[in-house]
Formats: sequence, C-alpha cells, structure tokens
Amino acid sequence: MATASDLSVGMYIKYNGELVQIVEFIHRTPGNLRAFYQAKMKNAKTGKSAENRFNPGEKVEIVRVEVRELAYLYKDGTDLVCMDNESFEQYNIPESYFGDAAAFMIEGMVVLVSFENGETPIGATPPTHVELEVTYTEPGEKGNTATNTLKPATVSTGATLMVPLFVNNEDKIKIDLRTCEYVERVK
Repeated sequence: MATASDLSVGMYIKYNGELVQIVEFIHRTPGNLRAFYQAKMKNAKTGKSAENRFNPGEKVEIVRVEVRELAYLYKDGTDLVCMDNESFEQYNIPESYFGDAAAFMIEGMVVLVSFENGETPIGATPPTHVELEVTYTEPGEKGNTATNTLKPATVSTGATLMVPLFVNNEDKIKIDLRTCEYVERVK
C-alpha cells in the first residue's frame, strides 16, 4: 500500500472499490488547518468525475496499468477493433473510451490503450492530430475572409466539423483530436 503523498496525475487507484484515474492532484496548506491533497478523479469504467481530499499519510491502493500501442482496424457496432502489431491479437475497445475523436479515426491509426491486469481495456487515447480530406463543404464567398467566420464541412470519415470559409472540397485539413477542431490546411 502506498500513501496519498505518493500519488501523481495520471495514476490509477482503487477508490471506493472502483478503478479511478487521477486527473488533478494539488497539495493544499490552508493557514489554520493541516495540509491535505485535493484530488480530482475520473472513473475508468463510467467516465464520471469525483473529488476527494486525502490526508498525507492516508493509505491508497495504486493499480498497475499497462499502456500498449495498438492499430485501429475498424468499427464493430459500439466497439472499435484494435490490433496489437506484435502479437496480432485483436481487442474490442468501447467507442466511448475515445470520446468524440472516434468519428475522425482512420484505419491503421496507432492508438494508446490502457489495460488493467494485462487483459482488460480501461481507457484509450487517440493520436493528437489527424489529416483528412474534405469531401463536402459549401463554397466560401470571394473576399469574405476578413472575419473569423466558420462553416460546416464533412470529412472523408463522414464526420462534420466547423472550418474557415477558405477551405474547399478536396482540401486536406489537420484536425486536433483532443478538441475535434480544425487546426490548419495541409499542402
């Protein structure tokens, strides 16, 4: 068992019988009270957030989590099928682990998947950016580029996002998968 002072952002612990990830971890020392740790945690299964205060000597159970690089293959219902490039083993990862970024993922993309006890997927992280082709967008009016106006565009995966007026059909654009927003036009 470890103590609360051993915790850091990104670690997984058992909290109230649930597996949670530390999202925010701050050491607080109020003037007239004892020091404590303020932790914001995200449930690995449900995605719900919780906050808790830990005393510095409080015992916590740290869970060992293995992170592997997998290749995204295809979508199967509400799961995304990913394959380990070394063992060729395939895993069904719930689409909810990727959030909104799942709509912009392309086949062969390398993703990071976290496993509890080596076999149970508990979380996933897509790459930070992806380059996709715009399949449909309304043409922008000539000379209307002075303002920061956006228009909807559909990309090759079928997802829709807002892009600047100068983006046209068949342009390749870079998308930030953390926010699912347009970054730049790719040449």
